[in-house]
Amino acid sequence: MSLRFHTLPTLPRAVKPGCKELLCLLVIAVMVSPSASGMCPTACICATDIVSCTNKNLSKVPGNLFRLIKRLDLSYNRIGLLDADWIPVSFVKLSTLILRHNNITSISTGSFSTTPNLKCLDLSSNRLKSVKSATFQELKALEVLLLYNNHISYLDPAAFGGLSHLQKLYLSGNFLTQFPMDLYTGRFKLADLTFLDVSYNRIPSIPMHHINLVPGRQLRGIYLHGNPFVCDCSLYSLLIFWYRRHFSSVMDFKNDYTCRLWSDSRHSHQLQLLQESFLNCSYSVINGSFHALGFIHEAQVGERAIVHCDSKTGNGNTDFIWVGPDNRLLEPDKDMGNFRVFYNGSLVIENPGFEDAGVYSCIAMNRQRLLNETVDIMINVSNFTINRSHAHEAFNTAFTTLAACVASIVLVLLYLYLTPCPCKCKAKRQKNTLSQSSAHSSILSPGPTGDASADDRKAGKRVVFLEPLKDTAAGQNGKVKLFPSETVIAEGILKSTRAKSDSDSVNSVFSDTPFVAST
Repeated sequence: MSLRFHTLPTLPRAVKPGCKELLCLLVIAVMVSPSASGMCPTACICATDIVSCTNKNLSKVPGNLFRLIKRLDLSYNRIGLLDADWIPVSFVKLSTLILRHNNITSISTGSFSTTPNLKCLDLSSNRLKSVKSATFQELKALEVLLLYNNHISYLDPAAFGGLSHLQKLYLSGNFLTQFPMDLYTGRFKLADLTFLDVSYNRIPSIPMHHINLVPGRQLRGIYLHGNPFVCDCSLYSLLIFWYRRHFSSVMDFKNDYTCRLWSDSRHSHQLQLLQESFLNCSYSVINGSFHALGFIHEAQVGERAIVHCDSKTGNGNTDFIWVGPDNRLLEPDKDMGNFRVFYNGSLVIENPGFEDAGVYSCIAMNRQRLLNETVDIMINVSNFTINRSHAHEAFNTAFTTLAACVASIVLVLLYLYLTPCPCKCKAKRQKNTLSQSSAHSSILSPGPTGDASADDRKAGKRVVFLEPLKDTAAGQNGKVKLFPSETVIAEGILKSTRAKSDSDSVNSVFSDTPFVAST
């Protein structure tokens, strides 16, 4: 038996592979193979587009990582400085970078230039002391930034400038002493920031006059618990307002909101902020925050009132429905009497009356019905005309009282300064007194008159006895009239044979010694 070998027919146009072709195939295979691409270094654990290099004592990013990874975990290593060269290659698809529990003390400008599409950056539990200007300027798409449990005591106002898509910022467990108001107001404010955690810092107070400017959709995401607040009625009113609106930042951490009440410069005790009758704060102070934030609205009878629905879901894809105090639905493009709802959520009340007062609820829902929010607003209706009349009456009463006081003062001044001069009155009274004295002297004088003879002047003493007139006119009370027009009755004039001096005569007239006339 013989064996026959047959050669295979050669296919037409077939070319035998040469060395160059085999080399090209080898290069392609090496590029595609995982070992050559460096997709998973020895110190890391890889799962397709996720790489974990935790707790491997690394000081920088391994250079042979697959460039198309989306999540990189470098936590629990000894990375200390983030500069422009700490990531050797560009990761254009990297969306999550975790660097927690390292020794990072500073971040240089340009440190994230090789990861421009990051959406989540975790730098928590490091040794950062400050965040300087433009630190994260390359991260235009960043949405979540975690900086909690560091040693941060200073935030540059422009530290987060350019992060227009940042939604959540964690700053808990740092050394901040001021509330970062620049995140909500000013040139570098973050319009999309709906979550800010500044709990367990060293913030003693909140800028109440600025916090009222923060939109409602951003207010509900501010977490303040665990700070050493100083007890204050304004802060209490703010937190009570958040509590009544069911903000999770207050509802979930109610017992962690405390304040210190100082009895003196050395001693203080801790109080629960969200408790009834806190420091006996007045009702007007508590509701002051509600008015300032727009959740108590004042309306006047007969005057058009416009109330806005300030909700975090307010955008172009949001539907608004209002519910009145009587549970009546108020919707856009429907005839509802004196009520009208606009598509932007505003409620208009034409000619409001007292019966329109009450609590109105605004329900905001996005078109996908995935997110909704209810905002309660108290509308108070008052009559400005009545209030104005009461004020006018009070003004009239006050003006009348003031006018009476002024008139009294004027009368007193007139009495004191416009009456006759006291000197002239005194001179006149003295003149009248002298006239009366002259009359008495003329009657009682022992001296001779012009008509008396010489013998009469030598006669001696004279005594005159006067009696009131029998027919005294009414109203004179029996008084003796000493004026020339009155009649004077002389009972007798007794003459003394012994002449005396005028002084002796006067003494005799007013003496108590009995007098005997000489014959």
